[in-house]
Amino acid sequence: MSEATETRASLTRYAWLSIGAALATIALKSAAYYLTGSVGLLSDALESLVNLAGAIIALVLLAIAARPPDEDHAFGHGKVEYFSSGAEGVMIIVAAAGIAIAALERLVNPKPLTDVGVGLLVNLLATGINLFVALVIRKAARVHDSVTLDANSRHLMTDVWTSVGVVAAVAIVAISKVQFLDSVIALAVAGHILLEGIRIVRGSILGLMDTALEPAEVAQIEAVLDRYSSQHVHYHALRTRRAGYRRFVSVHILVPGEWTVQHGHSLLETIESDIRAELPETIVLTHLEALEDPASWEDVGLDRK
Repeated sequence: MSEATETRASLTRYAWLSIGAALATIALKSAAYYLTGSVGLLSDALESLVNLAGAIIALVLLAIAARPPDEDHAFGHGKVEYFSSGAEGVMIIVAAAGIAIAALERLVNPKPLTDVGVGLLVNLLATGINLFVALVIRKAARVHDSVTLDANSRHLMTDVWTSVGVVAAVAIVAISKVQFLDSVIALAVAGHILLEGIRIVRGSILGLMDTALEPAEVAQIEAVLDRYSSQHVHYHALRTRRAGYRRFVSVHILVPGEWTVQHGHSLLETIESDIRAELPETIVLTHLEALEDPASWEDVGLDRK
């Protein structure tokens, strides 16, 4: 097993951390709901159930993504991470619908809140656990460029802000005695996490559609290519895409036809090495062409005639 594969395989420990946090927060938030009877706190507990499901999916798919390339998947298994983030986004949307239904039912049949002080303290403890885990996973997502961990950390941070808002709002309900505000809070929570779910699903779809790299990353690649461009060296047909943590770059390099194979090969090796230095975990595919050959200028498009 290569060092890169071992590193990717080790990311499952963050999924286990997320699972542990989800189990702890489900217990705490459920206790907070039991103590207070607040549908706002119930909505918070339901979102933690989604956290648990998302963490379990992340655990399975991170293990698959870490597998080395094989005969059936020559470019690796990294693209499976988009299924993880997409599934988590869908579950967030489903949770939003469940919260909205519960809130509307409570709006029709309001109930007074009880033991609000203790319930809110319990909920805040759960929020603290989520905040700590979200920050740890977000850092790992940035270091390892993981789509799955990024989606998981964003979901946890959404849960954190949701919980903070719910706690503040339930406290206001308890002080003001305006019971319908509890349902209004839950509906606001549902709307908030619905938007986050849609954003995560959209990102997953774009990844599965082989969307180009971010403009800043493309600019880094072009800067490397520009360093070697001259009267005798040109490039075109630059294409980029991303599959999980891996980036893929293909480009045609045009040089004088009189160059030796070794001369052209050495230039391509240098260019590829420089691009990988700028953007780690990048697979660079270059194609050498002769400047003088008209055919070299007819293959810029993806579908060559």
